[in-house]
This record gives sequence, structure tokens and C-alpha cells, in this order.
Amino acid sequence: MTAIDLRSDTVTLPSPGMREAIASAPVGDDVYGEDPSINALQNKMADMLGKQASLFVVSGSMGNGVSVKTLTQPGDEVILESSAHIVKYEAGSAAILSGVLLKMLEGSNGMLTAEQIEAAINPKNVHCPPTTVISLENTHNSGGGTIYPLDEIQRIHKLAKKHGIRMHLDGARLWNASVATGIALKEYARYFDTVSVCFSKGLGAPVGSIIAGSKEIIKIAHKNRKIFGGGMRQAGFLAAAAQYAVDHNIQRLSEDHKNARLLAEGIVSLPGITIDLNAVQTNIIYIQVEGGPLAAPDIVKALNKKNIFILALGPNRLRAVTHLNISEEDILQTIQAFTDLLGKS
Repeated sequence: MTAIDLRSDTVTLPSPGMREAIASAPVGDDVYGEDPSINALQNKMADMLGKQASLFVVSGSMGNGVSVKTLTQPGDEVILESSAHIVKYEAGSAAILSGVLLKMLEGSNGMLTAEQIEAAINPKNVHCPPTTVISLENTHNSGGGTIYPLDEIQRIHKLAKKHGIRMHLDGARLWNASVATGIALKEYARYFDTVSVCFSKGLGAPVGSIIAGSKEIIKIAHKNRKIFGGGMRQAGFLAAAAQYAVDHNIQRLSEDHKNARLLAEGIVSLPGITIDLNAVQTNIIYIQVEGGPLAAPDIVKALNKKNIFILALGPNRLRAVTHLNISEEDILQTIQAFTDLLGKS
């Protein structure tokens, strides 16, 4: 029986076509700028994101970390939402490696407004750390895969320009936002000085992310990648996987969104289950478990016995993420398993 693994969209395995692309990739020494597969990917992604240049990095966390370091000086302050990936899932790297303070604001499903951000910008005086960067996340992981409204991004960008503040986009799942809304990647990206996008989540590549920005910013980012230990040699094998993912796996993300919606609607009425259906906008579902027959960790254990895997985030919260290795039949099987465990209301 094949496992149904809904823990994350990072659990995908390379397809036969991707493996073939990896095996046949032309490679060289990327530290010398001589890897043709890396160079081709960087050129392609700069164009897709509407930027002058881009830089391949090993992970989304490295992409965010290098971007923050590139846009700041030690002692600067970065404004971002309190449940952002940079805050929760990057091991304090912004403080450790860039020496910056994070000013965390409470958003709605991960979204901040221009008014919230303006109220949080420090005055320019000797007593306060300078506010130099605003960082947004689209889609927002902890918000439930929620999509940042473009008009709000535009308002925040206008505010940032007014105050001389630069902007970073953690766009690890920006592909999902683009597919769900029909808004081009470069339209989202144009309001930011740096943008990071990830190949190893919904697109199914084994490794890798890209940072994009101006030539000047990427030149500095290239040095910072070296400082972070991210200089790579024959990394074209990884770039070939990313290139294959971009060429073949973007538009099919709509299937993941459909499956996420199917799962959410299929279990929302079960005893003890609460889901904010308005927040199920892409491929991530957060499930509150209270007042039912089983706690969240008990549901996980019971599902594991059925070869179905999801995450428990504490005693009362579950997360399920759809991806290219999950079919509609898998979702229907998961709905039935939940129903068998919890009973119908």
C-alpha cells in the first residue's frame, strides 16, 4: 500500500523525467561561474521574476537569510508578520548571521496591512534601531497557504518608498499564489528589492531556491552566499532538477489547490474538527481539533496505522499539505479515514 504523505509538499520525490534531466545536465564549476546549467536557470528565473539577475541557493531559508543580510546592516530592524517563516522556522538565523532585530506584528492569516506597518516604523533618531526592511510572505505558510492581496502589497510598497525602506518577499510558494490568482510572478515580484522562490516545495525538485533582484543586489548576495557557506561547484545537477520543475510542474499546482479544498470540505463537518475554509486558498490546510473523540496527536497515530501521514502541531492543531504525489483518490481515502476515526456529526 502506497503511503499518503500529507505532512508537507517537501516530501515529493523526483519523477523519472526529472531524474533523467539531472543525469544528463551539463555542469561546470559554479564558484567560477562556469556551470552552464546554473547559469541558464539563473537567467531564466531573473526573466520570470522581472529582475536583472538571480542567484541559486540551496534552500528557502538560505534565500531569506542571504536576502536579509544583503539588505541590512547589523543593528537594523526588519518588520514582518509574527508567524512568518523567517521568525518560526529558520533557527534564529536573522539574529545569528545578520545581527538584525525582528519587529513582529500580529497579522490576519499571515497578512499585514500598510497601516499596521506604518505604525511600527521606528522614528529616525539616535535611540531607535533603523527600520530598513519590510518582509512579506506569499503564500503564507502559517496563515494556511493564504495569498497576499496584490493591492495591499502595492500599498505597502508605496509606504516603503515614502520611508526609504527596502522590501523582501519570501515567495517560497509564490508559484501557488500566481497559479491561484492568474497574476504573473513578475507582477508580484516587482514591488520587492529581493525575492526568494523555492523549487523543493510544490514544484517537486529535491533541492534549491532562487534569490532575484538588481545586478548590484545580487552581486552583494553572491558574496553573502559564500559567507553562509553556500558556494557550490558542479551544482548544475541541482539546477537541472529545478529547471525541469519550472518547465513541467507550475500549472499543475491547480490540482493541489483543488485537492486541498476537497479535503477541507470533506472533513470540516466531522465532530471536533474546525477549519477556516476562507483560508484554504492554495495547498495548505490547518485543522483545529477540539471537543471531539481524539486529540490531534492521537489522530496522527491512528492515521499512520492506515499509512496516511499528517502533522500534529500541538495537542489541538493539524496540518495537511497537498502536492504532486497526492491524487484525488488519495484525498478521498483520507476523508474516509478521518470519518472512520471521528464519526459523522
